[in-house]
Amino acid sequence: MSAFLWTRPETEATATLLLAHGAGAPMDSTFMERLAAALAVQGVAVARFEFAYMAGRRTGGPRKPPPRADKLIGEFQTALQDLMSETEGLLLVGGKSMGGRVAAMLAGGGSLPGRVKGVCCFGYPFHPTGKPDADWRLAPLVEAKRPVQILQGDRDPFGTKAELDEIALPAHVAITYLEDGNHDFGPRGKSPATLDGNISNAAAAAAAFASKL
Repeated sequence: MSAFLWTRPETEATATLLLAHGAGAPMDSTFMERLAAALAVQGVAVARFEFAYMAGRRTGGPRKPPPRADKLIGEFQTALQDLMSETEGLLLVGGKSMGGRVAAMLAGGGSLPGRVKGVCCFGYPFHPTGKPDADWRLAPLVEAKRPVQILQGDRDPFGTKAELDEIALPAHVAITYLEDGNHDFGPRGKSPATLDGNISNAAAAAAAFASKL
């Protein structure tokens, strides 16, 4: 069984989000903690889980790099099946960076349960960091069989707003930009935006997305 780290709203949840971590930080990183808390304020219950390579680091295993994203789809699917036995109601899948990419890949498969109504990607890695001339990772978004909501810092080095304004995404993919945000949504010191504000705005957008599904 998957080991979930739960963050629940004080009132009845409007949706439950199965949330995967990014490539380099665990499910209880500062960003993931703050994001889960902000989502709970918006009425979304969050179940975080770790891929095996990351969980292995907790038991003194070698610090392995993550496998290729497509090699993690099965682990995400297993976590989803376990979650479905623990909760009822509307489900979302999503993740931070790589975790969101894997969630989108899962949503492109033919066996996604009907209870899963959408995908939330927090900082989608459109291309390798700072390399917009490299191959873009658009296929998971294009092929997703569920609506996709992307929450993206507008100066994210994995895909800035200026870069994304130059491409066309399918109608089922929506992007909400976080003001002056980097990959972790943090603005520069001179910006009127704040990290807490950007995380709260991302959570509010994800909750609004869920309410329309």
